[in-house]
Amino acid sequence: MRVLAVDPGLTRCGVGVVEGQPGRRLTLVEVGVIRTPSTDPTPKRLVALEDEMRAWFERHQPEAVAIERVFADTNVSTVMGTAQCTGIVMMLAERRGLPVTLHTPTEVKAAVSGSGRADKAQVTTMVTHLLGLQSPPRPADAADALALAICHVWRGGTQSRFAAAASAHASAGQTRPRRPTTAGAARR
Repeated sequence: MRVLAVDPGLTRCGVGVVEGQPGRRLTLVEVGVIRTPSTDPTPKRLVALEDEMRAWFERHQPEAVAIERVFADTNVSTVMGTAQCTGIVMMLAERRGLPVTLHTPTEVKAAVSGSGRADKAQVTTMVTHLLGLQSPPRPADAADALALAICHVWRGGTQSRFAAAASAHASAGQTRPRRPTTAGAARR
């Protein structure tokens, strides 16, 4: 499975592509950070981000997309920029018919390090080790995107299969038989 993962941000957007299967060695395809100048108006920054992300999709032809889930923060402008970036990535994925999964930061940390409370240094160390890299990916946004991709390969693939199975089950019209209530059954 080839996963394009995004650590969204308007100033720095981490992007990583990893290939692999659960239980097998993972391979780094590409990692980078898309930057937009904070002095530019937001619409211009969003267009620049969309253009760069489109190039990533076209260059790597991912099978799935993983995005870090936006969490509430006291800095509303940061949350808004992150949410806008997330929307662009979701739109590009949807236009290509690709499944999109959102992973929480805690879920990602736990997947790569074994602890949902791991700090950035621990996550970067594990990403470097798991991908067999000679040096740690920099900046932290790049390492975070790779951690997200690793998490998705290991967890997201399973989650996607469960969701597909549940959807197939529901669309087949199969429902669980209901158990009669004892109170109603006794009175009849």
